[in-house]
Amino acid sequence: MKYHFIGLLLVLSACGQPPAVAIDNPKIEQVSTFDVALNKSTQHDLESRFDSVLNPQNLNDWMKHMSSKPHHVGSPWSKQNAEFAAKLFESWGFESEIETFEVLVPFPKIRKLELVAPEKVSLQLQEPALKEDATSGITKDVLPGYNAFSADGNVTAELVFVNYGIPADYEELARMGIDVKGKIILAKYGGSWRGIKPKVAYEHGAIGCIMYSDPKDDGYVRGDVYPKGPFRMEHGVQRGSVLDMPMYPGDPLTPGYGAKGDVERLAIEDAPTIMKIPVMPISYADALPLLKALEGPVAPNSWKGGLPITYHVGPGPAKVNLHLEFDWKLRTAYNPVARMKGSVFPDEWIMRGNHHDGWAQGAADPISGMVSLMEEARAIGELAKTGWRPKRTLIYVGWDAEEPALLGSTEWVEYHRDDIRDKMVAYINTDGTGVGFLGVGGSHALEKFVNEVASEVQDPVQDVSLQDRNRARLRVNGNKDAEREDLRIYPLGAGSDYTAFIHHAGVPSLNLGFGGESSGGSYHSIYDSYDHYTRFSDGDFKYGITLSKVNGRLVLRLSESDILPFRFTNMAENIGTFIESNKKLAEEVKKETEQRNRLLNQNAYTIAGNPKKTYLPPKRLDNVPVFDFSPLDGAQKRLEASAWTYEKSLAGLKKGSLSAEQKSQVNRLLKDVEQAMSHPDGLPRRPWFQSMIYAPGFYTGYGVKTLPGIREGLEERNWDEVHKYIEEVAKALDRASAKINAAARILEGD
Repeated sequence: MKYHFIGLLLVLSACGQPPAVAIDNPKIEQVSTFDVALNKSTQHDLESRFDSVLNPQNLNDWMKHMSSKPHHVGSPWSKQNAEFAAKLFESWGFESEIETFEVLVPFPKIRKLELVAPEKVSLQLQEPALKEDATSGITKDVLPGYNAFSADGNVTAELVFVNYGIPADYEELARMGIDVKGKIILAKYGGSWRGIKPKVAYEHGAIGCIMYSDPKDDGYVRGDVYPKGPFRMEHGVQRGSVLDMPMYPGDPLTPGYGAKGDVERLAIEDAPTIMKIPVMPISYADALPLLKALEGPVAPNSWKGGLPITYHVGPGPAKVNLHLEFDWKLRTAYNPVARMKGSVFPDEWIMRGNHHDGWAQGAADPISGMVSLMEEARAIGELAKTGWRPKRTLIYVGWDAEEPALLGSTEWVEYHRDDIRDKMVAYINTDGTGVGFLGVGGSHALEKFVNEVASEVQDPVQDVSLQDRNRARLRVNGNKDAEREDLRIYPLGAGSDYTAFIHHAGVPSLNLGFGGESSGGSYHSIYDSYDHYTRFSDGDFKYGITLSKVNGRLVLRLSESDILPFRFTNMAENIGTFIESNKKLAEEVKKETEQRNRLLNQNAYTIAGNPKKTYLPPKRLDNVPVFDFSPLDGAQKRLEASAWTYEKSLAGLKKGSLSAEQKSQVNRLLKDVEQAMSHPDGLPRRPWFQSMIYAPGFYTGYGVKTLPGIREGLEERNWDEVHKYIEEVAKALDRASAKINAAARILEGD
């Protein structure tokens, strides 16, 4: 029987379009996870016992210890924290090991920036110790403010202020007749992921990039600054990676395979993701004299920040010298990995991950999430001591080297890719967490499952469920999705360790954390400390414990369900919104093209308020063709029909009617739906990203692009790609429908 169903799947997958199931009114009543896959009273008892042993004092103690010293990858305390976690996992009943990878991470050797004209000004370029912050005075093993994977360079040039340094800002500069070729650009943090700014600057001919946090976005305009308040103080610097991760994350020298031992590595100069110009972050105190020295046009109103100056664009007369050199060495990344073998389905894996490395003390980012994961693992260990064993294998891991470029997780996924694709049911990620509202992103086949859990866990401060609190927030903001039966989860772009799982290996993934009421400017500075976190965020660790409750339930229900809780009606509906969004974008591109060409015909591009002076005219754009979205619409309708057929089959399933072999067959089909929506050739210019449904944007970094082959084809005006990926996404949806239909047939006894 097993081989029969595998053969049937291959036939269905090979066909262009599986037949749609005719459902005149598919809105049958859906059943919950409990109704078909779990013993309700037994599961609630298990979860109550899990909750009863959770202790917020553990989170406090572990954070104080783990954030007491700098713990970036390659530091002694990063290794210590990995060993600390591994020993605790083992004491809680897990099989524990530390798996290592040798990854390229540059550390700064020379880091100089000074204003050399119209007068010479040396900048501070350091964060002072504060008496109110016990760890801010540590000097040993501290990395200064720098951007990992900047190029080496010693350049001197005029300065140009480019707002956030995203592509739209360069269009504005062009309209003002300002060219950054041969210049050094100064950009505000924000507007996109930091690595986009030097990437776009280099594409426009700039020879250096400086970034700073403007107080309007991240400082005293927002509120009182540290140590009086939580916001970024004037000398605070945001460290961070500028590796071109939208091309591929992970070790830049081993693209697509694990960085183990003596594997073949690219030469540094041949690695395409390393930035080609020197890049440096500074504080807004150090940015002030640079901005003061700029002249030229006054910046547009939307560009102006919160410093007490008139913002000018330049170029010059401000001229700066930027000198950076790095120690380009391999560093050892330490991933503590803990396993508890499943008693029924040992070859079905559920994985929980959070990184343990930080740029400095890293209390909020990432230790707040790591200690919540550790307490969750400890509570599961307590359950195991009573004789309970998970049905599926549980894996808990603390990733190293996340901050430089998702190195620890990406290399692990690339090294174990075949086993992961074969065995991993789901990956659940956390990162830094705070207080307020539960945020969830991930695979939309898990949307209903997450909603069920969020409706059962209480907010630790407000006397409502996490679900009801989120729904109330949406209503206050006038969001129509507040009345949706299930609240939407957001699609995943990049920015944390789920990236390799969902985008490369095709593993159904989730990313969770609390926020919205824990604003602050300690991010990636030395002030991301235990003192800052306990004063201005989750000081009593109530939300950290609540995060353990949420993720504990997700893990336990995934473990104990006879039929995995993947549901596809929500997925089909969300994909329908992605399709409509791309159709709307196509119409917008067409209208913008027609308007631009019409203005060119009229010679109507002028500077506002000065009709005698014209902008540099933009180029005439080629006409937008008509795109046929009907293959995609048809595939989405077939997916929707398949999803409702599965719901009908699930609702009619009688407990005990399936054999263990049949359950395994169904579960394999369900978890493989995500992989079915991938393509081995990946996306244009970045084959590492293989999902046809989600990807980080090539020019947004962390920000997600849905149906990225289509959307970025429209944005980049590559019409051949748009036509191609309409077809490819349609085929991906049909592959998913084939998996779902096959699962439904097994449930029906066919």
